[in-house]
Amino acid sequence: MAGRRARRSADRGQVTETVDGGEARLVPDPDREDAWELLIDGAPQSHVDLADPTRLAFEYQRRLGHLVDLLAPPGRPVRVLHLGGGALTLARYVAATRPRSGQQVAEPDTRLTALVRERLPLPDGARVRVRALDAREALARVPQGWADLVITDVFADARTPAHCASVEFLDAVRGALAVGGWYAVNSTDGPPLAHLRGQAATLLARFPEVCLMAEPAVLRGRRYGNGVFCAADHPLPVAELTRRSAGDPYPARLLTGRELGDFTGGAAVVTDATARPSPPPPDGVFR
Repeated sequence: MAGRRARRSADRGQVTETVDGGEARLVPDPDREDAWELLIDGAPQSHVDLADPTRLAFEYQRRLGHLVDLLAPPGRPVRVLHLGGGALTLARYVAATRPRSGQQVAEPDTRLTALVRERLPLPDGARVRVRALDAREALARVPQGWADLVITDVFADARTPAHCASVEFLDAVRGALAVGGWYAVNSTDGPPLAHLRGQAATLLARFPEVCLMAEPAVLRGRRYGNGVFCAADHPLPVAELTRRSAGDPYPARLLTGRELGDFTGGAAVVTDATARPSPPPPDGVFR
């Protein structure tokens, strides 16, 4: 959520419906006939290109796409648990780049899922099961060790809910991960970056290998934006992730090791008792 892309979509031909999470708008991309942007209460949530599901327009989605590309040899099917569904952009990407992959999506907003299925249907043959579950409910129900990749991209009122930001939540994620699996999470924050620093400290408390990808201006606390974390029990392909992130339309910097430890600034590990939602976006940030 809260992604950026090079051009904003036009207002013509849009679809507006009330969903559980607020007002959903599907806005056509003026540059591509079969592409749409999903906004919830005015906040950009997803971008989908029906003609080319491998095209990821938002910068945070591109970074998550890099992780999908590097998780296993090209084309090999993987099992992915998506916590947060939106317009199912990443599920479409996995289905297109890794056919026969098994995917589960936890999206409690049933009216949003119905809108997406009607207006932005999944490609034929996509093995994607969408379940009307909260993230923690989904983690409790998925078989232990099932997922090669767990992606958390959960937002309510343009904020990451507190119950998806704690060390107890990560313990549930670890239970769902297969041996060798990766965990990825999209977060948003702005100055003074207390949320991102706390998330970095919390991930480092549960995973030996963690990296953070974000635009330099975000990491320097100059503006509000996305940070994408990846965590695992074994070394991550840091050099290749660095190269790909630097080559994106909105280049990102990658922090890991000592740099990421320094970035935490001594932030405490977040628990269920201390967790707070990520900060709301500043007024006018999406205009």
